[in-house]
Amino acid sequence: MHRILPILAMGFFSSLFGCKPSDDASKDRTAEEASTFVSEADFEANRVKQTSMAPQTMEQLRGYGVTDESKLKLEYFFYTNTKEKAEALATELASRGYDGEHDVAAGDPSQYVITGWTTPMSMSNEVVVSWTGEMCDLGYKFDCEFDGWGTNPNQ
Repeated sequence: MHRILPILAMGFFSSLFGCKPSDDASKDRTAEEASTFVSEADFEANRVKQTSMAPQTMEQLRGYGVTDESKLKLEYFFYTNTKEKAEALATELASRGYDGEHDVAAGDPSQYVITGWTTPMSMSNEVVVSWTGEMCDLGYKFDCEFDGWGTNPNQ
């Protein structure tokens, strides 16, 4: 879910309580499977969800006067299960010029949240949907789940 506060974002409840619930089935997984945070199937489903929600969020932003020509920073949210994965993703995002940080998730000390702000980007549907897909792909590359984005239309 993307949210407008005047900040429009996705993943509000996940950011408060952690991304993935604990699951008793994890006891039956191999050590390698247990160390993996995002399965391929979960990644694919999340990518479809995130990229299909972006145009809906953009439509809401239009109601706040945001146009294709507007350039806004987006706040991003990722989750993972180790500090090392969080640090690696945060480093990659910083190399793109994004401001960010990572820390233990507030609602689940077994997870880490990576959050921050992009550089300003065009608010066209095409640009934002493409960026959203890139963030899903990047998260998966670092075994992190992209939990969505938000923005303040009054930047």
